[in-house]
Amino acid sequence: MASVGRRRASPRPSGRPLVVRGLTAAVLAGAFVAQTAGALLPDVPLLLAATAVSLTVEGVLSRWQPVMSSLLAKCHADITVRHVLRDLLLVVGLLRLGEHDREPQFAWPVAGLLVFYALHCAVQAVSVLVRRTRTLPVLTRNIDASALRLSPAPAALLRRPGHRLLLLGLPTTAGLATAAVTGDPLPAAAGTAVSVVLAAAGLGALLVRLLPSRRPAGEQEVLDWFDAWLDDYRPTVGLYFSGGASSAYQANMWLETMSRLDGRPVVVLRERFMVARIAATDLPVVCLPKVSTLMRLEHSTLRVLIHPSNSGKTSQVLRIPTIKHAFVNHGESDKLSSCNPYAKAYDEVWVAGPEARERYARAGVGVEDKDVVEIGRPQLDAVRPWSGPPADDARTTVLYAPTWEGWDGNPGNTSVVAAGENLVRALLADPGVRLLYKPHPLTGSVEPTAGAADRRIRELIRAANRERPAGASGPAGSASELDRLTAELDRLAAELDRLTAAGVREGADQMERMLAQSAPPPGRAEAVAKATAAWEEAYWASLPQDEHQVVTDVRPALYSCFNNADLLISDVSSVISDFLAGGKPYAVANTSGMSEDAFRAAFPTAAAATVLTPDASGVPALLETVRHPEKDGLADARAELKLRLLGPDEPTSRERCDTALRALSTAALNHRACGEEQAEARHPRSQRLAEDLLPAPRHASDAGTGADAEASRSVTPPSRPAPPG
Repeated sequence: MASVGRRRASPRPSGRPLVVRGLTAAVLAGAFVAQTAGALLPDVPLLLAATAVSLTVEGVLSRWQPVMSSLLAKCHADITVRHVLRDLLLVVGLLRLGEHDREPQFAWPVAGLLVFYALHCAVQAVSVLVRRTRTLPVLTRNIDASALRLSPAPAALLRRPGHRLLLLGLPTTAGLATAAVTGDPLPAAAGTAVSVVLAAAGLGALLVRLLPSRRPAGEQEVLDWFDAWLDDYRPTVGLYFSGGASSAYQANMWLETMSRLDGRPVVVLRERFMVARIAATDLPVVCLPKVSTLMRLEHSTLRVLIHPSNSGKTSQVLRIPTIKHAFVNHGESDKLSSCNPYAKAYDEVWVAGPEARERYARAGVGVEDKDVVEIGRPQLDAVRPWSGPPADDARTTVLYAPTWEGWDGNPGNTSVVAAGENLVRALLADPGVRLLYKPHPLTGSVEPTAGAADRRIRELIRAANRERPAGASGPAGSASELDRLTAELDRLAAELDRLTAAGVREGADQMERMLAQSAPPPGRAEAVAKATAAWEEAYWASLPQDEHQVVTDVRPALYSCFNNADLLISDVSSVISDFLAGGKPYAVANTSGMSEDAFRAAFPTAAAATVLTPDASGVPALLETVRHPEKDGLADARAELKLRLLGPDEPTSRERCDTALRALSTAALNHRACGEEQAEARHPRSQRLAEDLLPAPRHASDAGTGADAEASRSVTPPSRPAPPG
């Protein structure tokens, strides 16, 4: 129980943000207290100074402190309440200044103030209505949705009540403050008038969007359009994904594979925010947030859904009887997540090689061996085979790619905390090493100690680079060549950014993104692949040969790092299995507290690895085996382990994946046909009556020619080796 409490507490922010937020709240509260004192005394300088400080803090909250703004709102002290209080105190101060019969002089400014706040509430109400008309039941990417009368989003100022009130209310606040100094009600009246006009203009701009001619398509119209698109595109295989904001990489790693599969692929998402997080692709993307909309896939030509992860919403799509489901995972390792009991909910589990099949058998989680299909890892086509040790005059490039701490709090998950700094120091101590440090993007998201260790490792690398000799050579030994390569890299980066850009302005809502990201231009996918390869080549060529690198950006990708490394040091994770595709030496950090023999027995992916202890004492000997292959006693073990983890090289993984897809598609068609026959047998009269009265349902089995007929032919099922002895 203590460990559970510790894991729940760990995501809390560190002390510094809390201090900043507390200080911001204290300054804001103090400003209101001072403004109250200035209004009641009355004291004009104090009133104006406190008002200025209060407005400054509001700007800070709006720009840099969204969390604090949310906390204040939960305490019923949101920006509307604060703005009303600020203006009210200014009015009180004005009324207390000078003679006691000044109330009639400020009647118009006060009336204008009330009208402004009434308009603010009206703008917010209409803004909500406009947002609802722009919230479609289906979101898409790479699909022409012009028939839905999509339009750009309203100005961001009209959609954000806090920003709107702060900016549109500034003329009123400025007018009241000026009146407090001059004693003249005219500035107050003018300021409130400007605010009223601006608010009325915003209200009018929003009301126009509610006119029938300006509204986008309604819910039923969108659903009818989606059904028509399904009929026209006739998808056969889909990538189904649901998850949190930080999990998009799990789907992204399968996009290229999906684009190469036989059939007509589609990406099916469930969370609206995920549409923008899916990487650049030419595949059609549909987001179906509601279960009722998701169920419309039952009557489509979709036969197989591929699942790279488990989620709570996966159970919803598994209810569709006309679709077969294959779990492919987003990576394979010896972790418990690679033999999750939930996998038995799928029709098939597609794994890389025999080791994964045996892993499920050993785990005894209910996945039957007949449902496990070995397809290899199609993504690993990008990993180049080992070409031998580094040249005598070249540095040994070591990739340290630790995994993250995981959700279970097991200290053996990541080596960053217990061994990371020792490993990095040992590598940096060798003058012939160039280090590439690529931490997992979720490092530190659960355990703050992991995040702190990651920051210390980065500082060690930066310090080592600062201590490089003054005459350290660039990529080609000359400053001019370095400048040329850097310029070329910048040009390629700009080209790649242009090709992969979302093409939407800042502040665009989901409908505007859907409008901007319609059908992609022909050949974009090929252009992106070509530009990415050119960028990666230029990137590695532009780096100084003796400079260590911290790789955290999207580019270069992990597999590009594989191709430029001579050695991998990692933890028990899918990184190991993927790296073995190149046949290069690798090491695994043992921070579990087990003996080496027990560690190898518990984690089969470490069978061909050099096992490093947390003190990193084995690093020098490891580097020696990399530089002198005759001392490498694990080469044969790596080749054997590669076969066990990833399967044979022939047929290729892509061919095996296509074969598995065709077999499962055929099973889906047969299941659908069997269901229709059973329905006819149970209710023949009702079935015939329905056929006479209703339009024919959209079934893939209705068509016997073209691509559907080709996909429904008999195919040889993928190889399913016998279960282990």
